[in-house]
Order: sequence, then structure tokens, then C-alpha cells
Amino acid sequence: MERVSVLLADDHEDFLATAVRHLEPHFDVLKAVSNGEALLDQAAKLEPGLVVLDISMPVLSGIEAARRLKAAGSPARIVFLTMHADSDYVRAALETGALGYVVKSRLATDLLPCIREALAGRPFVSPSISL
Repeated sequence: MERVSVLLADDHEDFLATAVRHLEPHFDVLKAVSNGEALLDQAAKLEPGLVVLDISMPVLSGIEAARRLKAAGSPARIVFLTMHADSDYVRAALETGALGYVVKSRLATDLLPCIREALAGRPFVSPSISL
């Protein structure tokens, strides 16, 4: 089975490195970028199967980047990995067409199950979040 290609975006370099290390054994990590504009640029060039992104980033927020990615016709599945556990953020993220939402504190337990669900076309939200 072909490995799914992943593009990551987060403005915290240390956390981005942690996420990359967590995903590399399971996926083809194409690139890691630090803002929403760079995400859109690289997504257009690399055509990833999956995008994992933060909400709060400079230049262009993750929510706006996800909206633009979908509006551009990208078939990539979108998963948010963020510190925001507020239900308003979750709703806004899912309204972009994203299928997953994981809080950063749950990366080790929730990210891989979230990605599996998103790749199967099913939504996943960290169970620790009250909707």
C-alpha cells in the first residue's frame, strides 16, 4: 500500500519537529512549513494527500488556509493539530471541510487515529474536547 503524503504547518518549530518525528514512521512527510501562506504555496506544488495544520499561525491562519485550500479544489484531507480546545474553534475548523481536530496535548494518543479516520472520510475530534 502506498504511503500517504503529508504536508505540515505550525509556527512553533519545536512542536513541528515533534509532529514530524511522530508521523514519519507512518507517512511520507513532504515538508513542514511555518505559516498558512507557505502551506498554500507548498500544497499547490506538492499535492499532498493529507494536510496537518495549526490554527494560530502568522501571515494566514490555519482556518483561512484550509478554506482557501478547499476553494482551490485540493483533494487533500485536512486535520487540525492545535492548542485550542474551545468548541467555537472546533466548529470553525470543521466548517472548512476538515475532517479532524486534535489538541496538541493529545498528539501521542489522538493524532494517528484521527488521521486514519480522516483518510477513511470520517470525522474525528479529540475526545477530551466538549462540543
